[in-house]
Amino acid sequence: MEEFEQWKEKFLVHIAREKNFSKDTVAGYGSDLTEFGQYLREYFELAESAPVEVSKIDKKAIRAWLNRLYDGLQPVSIERHLASVRSMFQYLVRAGVAGHNPARLVRSPKKEKKLPKVLSPDEVIGLLEAPGEESVLGIRDRAILELFYAAGIRVGELRGLNLADIDLDERELRVMGKGGKERVVIINEISASKIKEWLKVRSKLAGSVLNPDTEQALFLSHHRRRITKQGIENMLKKYLLKIGLFKAATPHTLRHSFATHLLDSGMDLRSIQELLGHASLSTTQRYTQVGLKELQEAYDDAHPRARKR
Repeated sequence: MEEFEQWKEKFLVHIAREKNFSKDTVAGYGSDLTEFGQYLREYFELAESAPVEVSKIDKKAIRAWLNRLYDGLQPVSIERHLASVRSMFQYLVRAGVAGHNPARLVRSPKKEKKLPKVLSPDEVIGLLEAPGEESVLGIRDRAILELFYAAGIRVGELRGLNLADIDLDERELRVMGKGGKERVVIINEISASKIKEWLKVRSKLAGSVLNPDTEQALFLSHHRRRITKQGIENMLKKYLLKIGLFKAATPHTLRHSFATHLLDSGMDLRSIQELLGHASLSTTQRYTQVGLKELQEAYDDAHPRARKR
């Protein structure tokens, strides 16, 4: 008998070691699959200690779980949960544990297509200048914000940066993207200079006793460890409030803003795709819709036959 819980743990080890997924991504998969396993025990009316057999999991069980999720989650979150189950069963099929992937037979929920949220160039500049650079944390925060906007990297890519990954003279960074794909990104002179300023004071946060990860990490927290995703998000919220910008902006908003502003300035989509590390050009093309929306609004305001009365 193949038990779901045992194979779930094997799958999580697989995506961490073989696929080089980030800790946050592995944790996300683990959370989704744990919820699924708990529901299956209820669905099959099993005792708390009874194992869930992989062979009994079919599309009906998965659909029933998704229907339960609709009570409290948005379609995009439900799609993520379904993707976690699909990925695990794909692994089980390859391992010879399952004969097919029942999650592939379940239709994904319809999602409303939303345009990426972006900040204007003036809003971004105000945000970048918000940290006071009199303190060590202020210098660090300015370097982080400048880097987000200069390179358009993801929050996981930024917190995963090591000292060995940066070449400030060439203004290049080596980042580990989704699926363990490595790419080189370029940054501007201002971002490079702010990182140099941070490196001058980094030892004040590092302390004298270092673990191997702290020694390598580019950005550290006040706990003298590699900075966390939550720490970065909280830092961003603090400076948004400081400048009175009450938008639901995240580090990914800076990534969207980076791409949109480059596109508005005339950079071609292929180059932006390369900078962002998108596998598909269709993903990058979302940013053209942001520009089109603004263009349409300007048209409606200006054209005599389009003006709102």
